Amino acid sequence: MPTPAWRSALDELGAVFARLDDAAVERAVAEIDAARQIALYGVGREGLQIQGFAMRLYHLGLAASVVGDMSCPPLGAGDLLIASAGPGSFSTVDALCGVARRDGARTLVLTAQPQGRSAALADAVLHLPAQTMADDRAAGASAVLPMGSLYEGALFLLCELLVLRLQARRGIAAEAMRARHTNLE
Repeated sequence: MPTPAWRSALDELGAVFARLDDAAVERAVAEIDAARQIALYGVGREGLQIQGFAMRLYHLGLAASVVGDMSCPPLGAGDLLIASAGPGSFSTVDALCGVARRDGARTLVLTAQPQGRSAALADAVLHLPAQTMADDRAAGASAVLPMGSLYEGALFLLCELLVLRLQARRGIAAEAMRARHTNLE
């Protein structure tokens, strides 16, 4: 009997996290924890994961917003831009990193391609070793998840794990997070 697709997908996600550098995760947590304000950015499906991450950071009580929203404040010294560039570079990520750094903010890039241009422009990089559209045709590419889905799924889990570490680091109770959840649904 062939392995069900969901089992193969979960195995691939597990392999990504088996290769994740825990020290790099801790450095990313420290960057986020030290920030006065946080702006987050991602494109396409990565952007959807980043928006969810922004919401969870808000639930933690952090000043987090999504780049492009009308309420996103300007960034400066003491602030952090978090951007996802799974395949290594997006022109918008590169430009935003330049603006944030020019104005004194730090930058954290989440990427599957740490040798990419976006990572080179960042103050800190968190390498998420998952397949993206940049390498979905390479030998050993995912047999189950198409294009960049492995990175996008791993990005969701990574962001939730970052939230858990920040929650523990700051001693934030689950009920405090729940109290910040919107009542306008």
